[in-house]
Amino acid sequence: MPRIVGVDIPNDKQIRISLRYIYGVGPAVAEQVLKEANLDPQTKAKDLTEDELSRLAELIQRNYQVEGELRRMVQSNITRLRDIGCYRGLRHRRGLPVRGQRTRTNARTRKGPKKTVAGKKGVKEMHRG
Repeated sequence: MPRIVGVDIPNDKQIRISLRYIYGVGPAVAEQVLKEANLDPQTKAKDLTEDELSRLAELIQRNYQVEGELRRMVQSNITRLRDIGCYRGLRHRRGLPVRGQRTRTNARTRKGPKKTVAGKKGVKEMHRG
C-alpha cells in the first residue's frame, strides 16, 4: 500500500478515489492535486512510481492542511466557540445539532440512542356510587 502523508491508501482503487482516504482531501482537492502533479486520475494507486508518490505527498503537504494538523485546527475552533459561550458553542457542549437541524425527531447521530421517558397517563377516577 502506498503511504502518503502518514496514511496508507488503497492499492486497487483509482488514485483520485484513494487520495480521499486522507482526512481533509475530498473529491475537489483530489482532482486539483492530480492536475497539479500532471497525473491521470484513472491510474491505480499501485501503478504509481516512487517519484510520483513523493510528488503527490509534497504537493499535499505544502498546499493543504490535512490529517493531524487539520483535526487540531477543527478541535481548537470548537473549543473557542465553547469558551466564548456563543450559540454554536452551547450546542457543541450539549451534544446537539449545531447547524439548525430539528431535534424533535431525528438528530439521533448527535443525541445518541433514544432514552425513553415515561409520560403521564390520563388519570381516570372511577367512582361507583
